[in-house]
Amino acid sequence: MFTIITGAQFGDEGKGKIVDLLAKDYDIVARFQGGNNAGHTVKVGDEVYKLHLIPSGILLDARVLIGPGVVLNPEVLAEEIAMLEKHKVRVDASKLGIDAKTSIIMPYHIEMDGLREAARTEKIGTTKRGIGYAYIDKVARDEVRLAELADRERFLARLEELAPQKEKEISALGGNPEIVRDQDLIEKYLELGKKFASCITDVSREINEALDAGKNVMAEAAQGTHLDVIHGTQKFVTSSSTISGSACANLGVGPTRVDNVTAIVKAYITRVGEGPLPTELTDETGEKIQKAGGEFGTTTGRGRRCGWFDLPLLKKAIALNGYTEIALTKLDVLTGLEQVRICTGYSFKGETVDYPPELTEDLQACEPVYEDLTGWDADLTGVKAFEDLPENARNYVSRLEELMGVPIRYISVGPGRAQTFKKQ
Repeated sequence: MFTIITGAQFGDEGKGKIVDLLAKDYDIVARFQGGNNAGHTVKVGDEVYKLHLIPSGILLDARVLIGPGVVLNPEVLAEEIAMLEKHKVRVDASKLGIDAKTSIIMPYHIEMDGLREAARTEKIGTTKRGIGYAYIDKVARDEVRLAELADRERFLARLEELAPQKEKEISALGGNPEIVRDQDLIEKYLELGKKFASCITDVSREINEALDAGKNVMAEAAQGTHLDVIHGTQKFVTSSSTISGSACANLGVGPTRVDNVTAIVKAYITRVGEGPLPTELTDETGEKIQKAGGEFGTTTGRGRRCGWFDLPLLKKAIALNGYTEIALTKLDVLTGLEQVRICTGYSFKGETVDYPPELTEDLQACEPVYEDLTGWDADLTGVKAFEDLPENARNYVSRLEELMGVPIRYISVGPGRAQTFKKQ
């Protein structure tokens, strides 16, 4: 079985938790896009794991793979492995595989990212971790790949080829070009290349052979649907494709092999950084949701903007991903609100529309049209079954399911591994 899991909103929907929950049924969990600009938080008992590159399946028995569509900062990966090993989670070449063609985030990418964002009059909200520039080099065929990083002669030759161009670009941005040939950084990266050499694999081959053998494979996205570089809210997007079809392209698996596409959907909506958020709450209710939901970025620590559930954006996510089921997260966060609101459409140019306009500036101009439901006061964090939810919480979930037209299979009512149950 081949399952793809993506976030259906702007990221931070709880993908890490759901992947961790489901990974016990999978032999392989593979990350297919993004870099360490993403963060997945998983809570197991009293332990909290914050993962940025390694798929959440690492905490169970699955083999985890980092595909060639990912851009990899090897220093961050080494820190993440050290954190896991401190918690007695084994990470070696039998557990972790990284594709030979995975692009490396170089120090000059991080430098250029920060310089470019500082020069913008209208900020994108980049994490300044070099992800965008690493993807630019991938498309321009100027990337450094893991297989080259693990081979000293190849790496030095490749760097010598690229260095003059990168030095010119950094100088043009007003930065110090010496970072490109900094010997200490070069030696540090070569050591990291040696460290990960044993993990190098052909991810496409591994996955296809596993599927041929009847094994179960899960593909994990890093960011949410509406941050997709093509279909998202340009220019306030990430630098890669975040939708389900990207899993096939980036991992090298044919679309006919996909059995299941799972959406991770928050019971409300959040967004980190800039860009339109039609249902954004800038009042006390928004602050209450932010505080109750712990809505601060795993990677950046930035506060997430919060808003009511946005159905038009979900409709587009369903169309883009072809979801077969939904995992609804953070239902417990809405406890204590007198009413909960669902945005069922937008008022746009004097008309009511039920699907987002294509252009970002048009989405920014949309005013939400709401359907109101009665809230609930009961604490949900100990609930183990759908029928045990308060009636108004059940009504909210059922109404969302009806409006989305895709079955809600899982409901999460807290951060812990045990705080998720099957609806049906």
